[in-house]
Amino acid sequence: MCISMIILTLFIVSMHLTETENKGESRQTSGTIDEGYSIFVDVEESKLYLFENGSLVNIYRCSGGKWSTPSPIGTWTITNKAKWGEGFGGSWMGLNVPWGDFGIHGTLEPDSLGWASSHGCIRMDNNEVAELYRIIPIGTKVTIVDGPYGAFGKGFRYLKSGMYGSDVFEIQKRLKELGVFVGMPNGKFGAETELAVKRYCKENGLYTRKIIDIELQKHMGFELIE
Repeated sequence: MCISMIILTLFIVSMHLTETENKGESRQTSGTIDEGYSIFVDVEESKLYLFENGSLVNIYRCSGGKWSTPSPIGTWTITNKAKWGEGFGGSWMGLNVPWGDFGIHGTLEPDSLGWASSHGCIRMDNNEVAELYRIIPIGTKVTIVDGPYGAFGKGFRYLKSGMYGSDVFEIQKRLKELGVFVGMPNGKFGAETELAVKRYCKENGLYTRKIIDIELQKHMGFELIE
């Protein structure tokens, strides 16, 4: 079984476990069950899976972010919807990602679908995203994966100022735990992150640098485990 199918299987199992827990809670509170929709996006497969009450109801072709502009890995919530035109194909469903405006939308470039081509958003066919827009309410959970290594996607990246992503977010949280990052983790590599990296290097007897290379990520304790 390929990695993406294993991840999808684990996602479905997790959903069923949550469904069982929610059923118990619902019975205890109101006697009704309202489970609704959820979305799973596999950027490597360029596929978006739509679930209703834990059951797969549709699969859509899509495209996610490039290596340099990755899609936000993790589980998010759709917090806003709008009928945007121009390059958004008429439909926008925004996610609560702390490091930028990311969402699911259409495209004027249908040839960009089926491979990692976006600046991080999830692109879909205009007709299909309009269909999804009609179905999905605000509050829907969206899980995005891009490789076997969780927040690190397909592997460690060489990170520098101006970059963003789930890996940056995880590293900021680690630096915060270690007391060298004074701001709030936001997934954006900026001046505060550069300063935290310098402090980390100084405290650990490493040569001072402004970037986060693979060696430094490993030194911080991160491992790529499938």
